[in-house]
Amino acid sequence: MNTIQIINIARGQLGMVEDDYRAMLVRVTGLASLRQMSERQRIDVLDHMKKMGFRVQSGGKRVPSDVPGFIKKLYAVWHSCHQLGVIEDKSNAALRAFCKRQLARNSPNVVIDPDLLTYVQASIIIETLKKMEARGRKLRGKA
Repeated sequence: MNTIQIINIARGQLGMVEDDYRAMLVRVTGLASLRQMSERQRIDVLDHMKKMGFRVQSGGKRVPSDVPGFIKKLYAVWHSCHQLGVIEDKSNAALRAFCKRQLARNSPNVVIDPDLLTYVQASIIIETLKKMEARGRKLRGKA
């Protein structure tokens, strides 16, 4: 799910009327249109909406079908590492923490959501996980 979709869901959840919504966009980014914003600005809007009370609700354990393939791959390799015993905690919170360590190690206030990663960011995580997975397979083969 992309940030524009999530922001529109948040807007509905918060019950924001058009004028209040546009005023909030301008206040946060200086722009009144999501399409004119950069991805970073949309994430800032989403963070602001979370402060206003928006809560992300997970729909279940399966990754939704509209998630890009590289995000599905990230989750698949993460779960494979867990099955091989390389990762103890397979929760989404643990995945978020892992992503943060890989992408924003020196930024304590940054929250990394695996579902909102760009292709380049996800590729970094996937390659790291694939190396861990290979080590796990190698160890399992020796046991």
